[in-house]
Formats: sequence, C-alpha cells, structure tokens
Amino acid sequence: MVLTHNGPLTAGQALWVAVLLAGPTALLAGLTAAREGGLRFTGPGPIRVLVDSDRQYPDLRRRLPLDMPAMVVHRTGVLPDDHRQVGRPMRTSMARSLVDAAGWARSDDEAQAIVAAGCQQRRVTPAEILAVLRRMPRARRRQLISVTAVDADGGATALSEIDFIRLCRHHRLPLPDLQERRRGRSGRLRYLDAYWRQWRLQVEVDGAHHMDVREWAADMKRQNDVWIAGDRILRFPAFLIRSRPAEVVDQVRGALRAAGWAG
Repeated sequence: MVLTHNGPLTAGQALWVAVLLAGPTALLAGLTAAREGGLRFTGPGPIRVLVDSDRQYPDLRRRLPLDMPAMVVHRTGVLPDDHRQVGRPMRTSMARSLVDAAGWARSDDEAQAIVAAGCQQRRVTPAEILAVLRRMPRARRRQLISVTAVDADGGATALSEIDFIRLCRHHRLPLPDLQERRRGRSGRLRYLDAYWRQWRLQVEVDGAHHMDVREWAADMKRQNDVWIAGDRILRFPAFLIRSRPAEVVDQVRGALRAAGWAG
C-alpha cells in the first residue's frame, strides 16, 4: 500500500493498513467488520482482524505506523468461504462478524446487545447466526449467543425485550406475542413490544430515548389509543426489568389475572 500524503491516516486507510500488514488471508472481523457492513453500534474498540491459524505472521508491532489505531489479530481454524464477505477491504460476513464480536465482547451483556442490535437493525437473521454457530462448536459464549438468537427469532429484537421474555419464562407467565402489528386510530402502523391477545394486555418496555419530550408525547398518544380500544397497557423502563424484576413480574401477573388469566 502506498500513501500519497504525509498526514494522519484516515479511518479507511487504517483498515487497509491493518489487513495488508496481517497477511494475504487477513479479513476485517468482529465489530470492525460488522460496522463496515452497516451495523450501528456505539463504543470504542480496536481494529479487529482475523487470520488463518496455520500461517505464521511477522511481529506487527514494529511495522505499524505511529498514528495507527489499536489493532488486535485473532486466529481461527474455521473460516469457510461463506463466512467471507467481499468488501474494500475484505471482511467476514455479517453473521460471522456478530458471532465473533459477541465472543470477544467485554461482558455477557455486551455480547447479547451486539446480537440483538444485528437482528433489530435487520442486518442479519437469527437463522444466519445459528448457521454460523453450527460451524463453530467451540465458539466463545456459544450457548449465550444461541439463546439470544432464538429469542430474537421469536420476535424480541431489542435487548430489553429479550430480558422481558426471559423474565416471563423464568416466572412461568404465559409468553406474549412480540412486535404485534397494530394500526392506530390515525391509520399509522405501529408495533407493540409485547401483547397477550387472549387477555388484551400490552406491555411496552421503554428505553432511554422515550424520555425525550417528543417521544414522550407520542407515547402518551399511542397509550391513549390503546385504552380507547379497550386494551390494558403496562409500561416499564428498560432498567427496571433488570434492577427490580420482582416488581415487574408482580404487576404483569396482576394485570393478567385481572384480565381473566387463571394463573
């Protein structure tokens, strides 16, 4: 690679430097590759590169430009052709990128958030993630990634929704339908986070963005539409599902029983 200027590397140039220095089979991987494929996921991190485990590579530390961002090279013995994605530079497929990123994440929560973000943003399907896992029996956090993908396949695409479904399952509450399509009185199509059709009960799990004044007003209007239609509605902030799950379960159980659920 030849640079035609003496200024700092651009973000795109840094990716090319990382891949070219890592060797002829190197690919962008993990969150680096996923972001290049269009995933929106915030947070700092090094450039991730994946190489074949059976090749020898020189020590890269002496070859990196001084202004080069942090770089991590991972080795793998499993890299079939369908895990490769044509790009500039080459990268792993979105499903493989998310599986690797979840395995390399700093915590289980971050791993689940990565998988959920890929499904929520329609960058990958749960089936594609599960297909990658079948080829990688020794993948780190394999069980956690698999369970998260299965939950997403049931309609839970946000991490808060996944937490809520697991809460219902753990406390033996009936499982709701997820992302139920509903047209409001204005004719606008909306999606309900969780809905028990038999008991006409809706649960909305609100993230931080719902605190915005415009979001808050829209939420109230939507909530009024639900009440006018005759349904019950419960709303919980996302943090409450993890910090005080007993309160959430108690209110959901009470609402279901009030609507006729035998328990």
